[in-house]
Amino acid sequence: MKSKNNAWGAAIAAVAVLLGGAGCHSKDPQPLATAELPAARVSVVPVDARPFASVEEVVGTIRARQRTVLEAKVSGRIVNLESRLGHAVKAGETLVQLDASELVARVEQARVLLEQATRERDRFQGLLAQRTVSPQEFETVESRWKVAKAGLSEAETLLGYLKVVAPFDAVVSRKLAEVGDLATPGRPLLELEVPGELRLEADVGEALIDRIRVGQVLTVRTGADSRLQGTVAEIAPAADAGTRTFLVKVDLPSGTSVRSGAFGRLGVPLSETLVMRVPPSAVLRRGQLEYVMVESSGKAQLRLVRTGRVLGDGVELISGVENGERVVVTGLRELVEGQRLEVVP
Repeated sequence: MKSKNNAWGAAIAAVAVLLGGAGCHSKDPQPLATAELPAARVSVVPVDARPFASVEEVVGTIRARQRTVLEAKVSGRIVNLESRLGHAVKAGETLVQLDASELVARVEQARVLLEQATRERDRFQGLLAQRTVSPQEFETVESRWKVAKAGLSEAETLLGYLKVVAPFDAVVSRKLAEVGDLATPGRPLLELEVPGELRLEADVGEALIDRIRVGQVLTVRTGADSRLQGTVAEIAPAADAGTRTFLVKVDLPSGTSVRSGAFGRLGVPLSETLVMRVPPSAVLRRGQLEYVMVESSGKAQLRLVRTGRVLGDGVELISGVENGERVVVTGLRELVEGQRLEVVP
């Protein structure tokens, strides 16, 4: 890396002349000799080389951990649907009411048939005690009574299906029907989800799936570029035959403000490398040139550098400095190459 610095000697000298003129802010066109400049009070930090795991991001969708689609179990016209989008509902609360006239009549019919079968069964029971009917005739009448009783139970059960209730405390996320629509079995009416309990669902390719395991903590980046730490909850054991990807579900922290259906990116770790980083305030740019000031023997030494990624609160330095060297982070714009430095905390 020292050889690269020597190769840039001419460029450094040119930048140093420019910086000398800009740093003293003098009206005299001749640059002030560095020996005459007072010592600059600056803060310095060492170049920090840390292990950094490179990642590949996989696109996914934010969804509620617990959600359900409500459907009617019987056909009927919707006569009441007061739920609205975002409406909070309680477990057992009636959300959809269907027309009950047809099933009410069916229940009444089943009740009458059961009453008739009960009277006939009671009569034959008395005749059986008097030995005027055979046991086989009584069993036939009793079977008809059992069928009538089961018919009434079925009709009353269907009557209960005219009310669609919330299975748990949730909010209405989608409304797929209106009053007057015909509800049929299999047709979605409402979609509910539990707010604040979210997860990222992403389809991960087979080249990356072996780098993920259940319980692993991974970084999730959302649309506002906010970063969350999620825990891998589920990994599909088999790949989708069409896309050759595996569904991965990553639970996000409770109370996350991201909305379900939003866009997200899952960071899958690839490999770990040693990366040198400095605070962003240590790097200045002049056109296409990037440079830092290194504290060397108590003086400012200009170094041309090449930056890379922004890593949290630091900037990656690909070349131009060595690990452990101290770079100036304050008063950088007023410094001149070779100026004496007074390092302050």
